[in-house]
Amino acid sequence: MAPVSEGKALALGLLAGIGAAGLTLAVAAWCRRRREAEGSLGGWSGSPGRPWAPRQGQGDVAAKLDGLIRSLEELKSEVRSLKETVPRVYRELGQAGAARGARKRSSPGHTASRKRKKVEWGSDDGAADVAATGQASLSSEEVESERGYITAHTDTEEDSEEDKLKCCTVNSAFETSVRGAHEGSGTNDFDLLMEKADKLHGLMAEKNEGYLLLLEKKDQFRDKVEFLWRLARAYSDMHDITPDLEDKQNYAMNGKELALDAVNLGPESADSHMWLAIICGHLSGYGSVQTKIKYGFLFKEHIDKAIELRPQDPKLFYLLGRWCYAASQLSWIERKVAAALFGEPPNSTIQDALQCFLKVEEIQARYSKANYVYLTKCYKELGQNTNAQIWCDMAVSFPDIIEVGEIFKPCEEMIKCFGELILSSQRLTTA
Repeated sequence: MAPVSEGKALALGLLAGIGAAGLTLAVAAWCRRRREAEGSLGGWSGSPGRPWAPRQGQGDVAAKLDGLIRSLEELKSEVRSLKETVPRVYRELGQAGAARGARKRSSPGHTASRKRKKVEWGSDDGAADVAATGQASLSSEEVESERGYITAHTDTEEDSEEDKLKCCTVNSAFETSVRGAHEGSGTNDFDLLMEKADKLHGLMAEKNEGYLLLLEKKDQFRDKVEFLWRLARAYSDMHDITPDLEDKQNYAMNGKELALDAVNLGPESADSHMWLAIICGHLSGYGSVQTKIKYGFLFKEHIDKAIELRPQDPKLFYLLGRWCYAASQLSWIERKVAAALFGEPPNSTIQDALQCFLKVEEIQARYSKANYVYLTKCYKELGQNTNAQIWCDMAVSFPDIIEVGEIFKPCEEMIKCFGELILSSQRLTTA
């Protein structure tokens, strides 16, 4: 039983004993007053002038009352002794509990025990008075026994709390390691997915598989820049390999939205800007002159930003050279529309395009067959046929590798350019 409940029961018992003792004292006092009153009626009982004699049984009652009074006096002395002893015992218990608490708190793995707090509650000043009153009916042996039980029980609870703390610490460390393993596994899975997507992008026959692979994970990784621009790239691949004109335009439109999301989510990603520019190049081939001019300016804006972020990428300068070459070929009407929409038309020249293609060779020699073709075309436009022939020969000697990620496929233009250059060379030789 808890010390508080025992204290209440003992207090009620003590009050009941005191009440009974008071009632007995009141009866004794009443009997004494009655005896004195009868003695004052002439000193005799029954007839006048005759000495008074106690009635039958009154002597026994008086003797019993005297014994009861003596018992009450002894009880009062025992109660007084208990009232002096019990507070001292509880003070000793409180001091012992406080010492144990100080030792536990000094250890690294200490945790507070609820049951121990209940024991220490008895050491408070106000609570000690109530508990002392309730313990008044206990013997010294019972108090000692209760003290030993409480001490042993408290130590057991504290040991149990220490075990729980150790168990919680181990479980926490285990959960942390498991969570870290899961996070590491999730990161590794994402890296493997990106690696596989890059591999499938480089294979013409596997582009559709790469597109489906990324499309399946769209909802899972939509908040990752590296995923978004790769999915936009996959839409660009589908645009290139799809024969239907309407499907091509739909793929380009969806890819543009994803590329815009990638740019907004990661404005410092050069790949996001590059693939947004490439897809804008796709869309410039559909619609009116105004649409072509609008997407042309978007292309230039994002290619410039990508070059700013990654200035040693040969592909970015190749794409910029393609834009400069296309801008130099705009018709008079297209230039007027551009001036009306944007204030001034693109003012790029063939010389600007040539410098971009030469920059590609400077960064990475023999970068691509397409770059050789456009170098040939630029020199031809500038009337430098010797240089054009040199680059044309280099293009012919380049391995037949299908270019990927291009805005337009240069194969037909390359063949036409080769034919024209060969005819020009023959005429010069025969002249």
